[in-house]
Amino acid sequence: MPATALDPAAAFFPDPFPEPWASDWGEDERGLWMGLTVAGVSQRFRWIAPGRFLMGSPADEPERGNSEAQHEVTLSRGFWLADTACTQALWQAVTSANPSGFKDDLRNPVETVSWNDVQAFLAELNRHVPGLHARLPSEAEWEFACRAGTTTAFSFGDNITPEQVNYDGHNPYAGGTKGLFRQKTVPVGSLPANPWGLYEMHGNVWEWCADWYGDYPTTPQVDPTGPQAGDNRVLRGGSWCFNGRFARCATRYRFEPVNRLNIIGFRFAPGQGGPAEPAGRVLEKSRAEPATLRPGPAEPASAARLAGQPRRHAADVDGDGLKGE
Repeated sequence: MPATALDPAAAFFPDPFPEPWASDWGEDERGLWMGLTVAGVSQRFRWIAPGRFLMGSPADEPERGNSEAQHEVTLSRGFWLADTACTQALWQAVTSANPSGFKDDLRNPVETVSWNDVQAFLAELNRHVPGLHARLPSEAEWEFACRAGTTTAFSFGDNITPEQVNYDGHNPYAGGTKGLFRQKTVPVGSLPANPWGLYEMHGNVWEWCADWYGDYPTTPQVDPTGPQAGDNRVLRGGSWCFNGRFARCATRYRFEPVNRLNIIGFRFAPGQGGPAEPAGRVLEKSRAEPATLRPGPAEPASAARLAGQPRRHAADVDGDGLKGE
């Protein structure tokens, strides 16, 4: 079954829209979007409407894994999801550090970050951006967004090429033609987006999800969040040095939450909205007035801080210790 909106007659609209933290927002051919700006670094998010889809892979999908049992999943609430993996620039803006191995371009995805590291990053970001409530997507949310309404092995179709995805092109999927192996990450947003406007959901870096890793259920699920406990956290999407098969929509991977490798990054989901009313046309806008930020919990003077700053055409969160080098 293809992914479907819960009400096919309506395009679900997030409520509220825009969020108070949004620096700019609008609608294009791929739907609604909002932007966040932190210390001059921007991240865009796409609205993913609620829907229903088959999670996992069909039994006849080539090179499928044995942990991909197909089952129906309903996501009853829409959510915002970053349209790219988190960049080194954004990580550095929040933490004043860059743990990545491939530092030739700050637009590259941050990597060599553990699941625990990501939780600390999101907590720091949330502490200083009121109402953001940034989190990792669930495994079900991730796959729903990756598929973007498709039912094929990849959101691009039954196979991929290195012109679409950053993976080990010397080892293509299911008899595909060999191609380029870049042997490194590429800047986010530099390869084609999927039908919902999300970039590099296949390849580049594995992306942490919120869930503990475990066997799939065999019955239909509503808003699943995975096992309550486990030893490993879920990773999705494949990476720059993995074979083509690992970049499939349904591929599952796992690592302990303390692991840091240069194949692992993440994208995050700010808050969570819900369906409210059919969407109308939305004009692109930006906030002209300064953002007012509530102070976070008391912290040492040396800790990274964010403070409201004036801006001309967009809200921009800035502060001591949060600028990129």
